[in-house]
Amino acid sequence: MRENEILEREQLNDVVVKFVIYKPLVAQSARAGQFVILRGAESGERIPVTLVDWDAQKGTITVIIQSIGKSTFMFNSFKKGDEFVNVLGPLGTPIDIKKYGTVTVVGGGVGIAEVYPIAKALKQAGNKVVSILGARTKDLIILEEEMKGVSDRTLPCTDDGSYGQKGMVTDILKQTVQDGEKIDAGFVIGPIPMMKFTSKLMAELNIEPYASLNPIMLDGTGMCGCCRVTVEGKVRFACVDGPMFPARHIDFDELIRRTSEYKGEEKNAVEKYEKDHKCKIGLH
Repeated sequence: MRENEILEREQLNDVVVKFVIYKPLVAQSARAGQFVILRGAESGERIPVTLVDWDAQKGTITVIIQSIGKSTFMFNSFKKGDEFVNVLGPLGTPIDIKKYGTVTVVGGGVGIAEVYPIAKALKQAGNKVVSILGARTKDLIILEEEMKGVSDRTLPCTDDGSYGQKGMVTDILKQTVQDGEKIDAGFVIGPIPMMKFTSKLMAELNIEPYASLNPIMLDGTGMCGCCRVTVEGKVRFACVDGPMFPARHIDFDELIRRTSEYKGEEKNAVEKYEKDHKCKIGLH
């Protein structure tokens, strides 16, 4: 096996792929809440990706990638046996894993993959874990069986009602508390608007909220300042101070503005990549 080699590849749905990568040093020291930075080509950009799982004995790490921009489309075209140019990590501050009592982990879309290691660690620490998994449609619910294996209750929901309960994760959370479940802490990962409103609801329900932030990131070591976010009125860097933060006083609106700054360039890059890729396929 070669460093950074893809040992397993699984297509979870049309836009999401799971990779098992050989990276022994990262596997030995990874903890819940941390991430790696991947680069797929010498001239490629650096993409932060949450560590979903790891196996120190086998020397492997697991990541799940959603095709959104040019680089993630390129990553998801990789096959078993291909290699990433760089796999840097583990980066970020691990989550404070302790016995809270009853916790809820809320994952939206590919965020389900990112809450999985948190749920697993919280369960191992003796917590009761209530997992809420949300997506637009059934096909976008991922890792449900894995989440069931580390949760006391697993509650899926979809916007269109194609699977689980129809509605948003906030609807499920509110109903769960109304049904008598006392929850002490909540961890949410997913689209920024979903994290904003879920964190707000948690605070209203006297659940201590935490959210994992996904700003634009470059070096991943706190040097460039690209990933700055405002928490409790102070500037924090998601790559070293987070990515998980207490969510009561996160400026989510600022985060939305900053992550939207390059949407036009990202769209153009994806369109060019898809055009070039299709042209190359047509030559064979």
